Amino acid sequence: MSDKIKIGVLLSGGGSNLQAIIDACVSGEILGDISFVGSDNPSAYGLSRAAKHHIPSFVVDYRTLIQDYKNNPEIFSLPEDFHLDTVRKKQTLFQRNAPGETVDFFLRSRALAEKRVLDHAKAHGFDLIILAGFMRKLTPYFIDGVNLDRNPPGIMNIHPALLPAFPGEDGYGDTFRYGCKIGGCTVHFVDYGEDSGPIIGQRTFPVSDRDTLEEIQARGLQLEWQLYPECIRLFAENRLRVETRTHDTGKGKPLSRTIVKIL
Repeated sequence: MSDKIKIGVLLSGGGSNLQAIIDACVSGEILGDISFVGSDNPSAYGLSRAAKHHIPSFVVDYRTLIQDYKNNPEIFSLPEDFHLDTVRKKQTLFQRNAPGETVDFFLRSRALAEKRVLDHAKAHGFDLIILAGFMRKLTPYFIDGVNLDRNPPGIMNIHPALLPAFPGEDGYGDTFRYGCKIGGCTVHFVDYGEDSGPIIGQRTFPVSDRDTLEEIQARGLQLEWQLYPECIRLFAENRLRVETRTHDTGKGKPLSRTIVKIL
């Protein structure tokens, strides 16, 4: 890597984590520059944040593209490097007993959108892509298009819960509804599943019986704005490696775990 890395950002909404990362790059906390901001939502306020800081941006309107593909699939050509059988075998977003037509439509339609995102991203250049409230699940087609067997991987996400608890879209809401006494956030590398990739860092906060959902969300966001730049800083300093370690349980079946080692 050069002295400064190029950071690509994908988002769907307000972009408060984007702002935290912009600030960390400007202050020198992160040795990097944001090379682009991409969104699936033309109305995302994060695009306005990008414009304010003169960061190139683009939109791939997933909603419209997916609906158009559903209505008229014959007018679309899937990417030449998209191989349905390969992507279907790798993905773990769907259970193996999920209806084949549902899975295949999802993978094909997302490949159309992801190809456009990848083309934009590669045109701007990047060393790392971060998801900052990007509300679209990535398929193996996109992930392989970025990672290319890299270590560390090239896609990072922040999640509003202490993974592996509460994957999915509403981590703080699940923390609240389950009456947890501790909440938190997690930064992880992205793999083929939903919020299942190797964990880079976590932060926690106490939850009392009197806390409202809004208070939990606000407390979590404050920690996100600290944790995400810290993890990106470690990546920029080339201090992260993913390792798989095997432990002999003495019961004839070794236990494996994947960890992120900080150098």
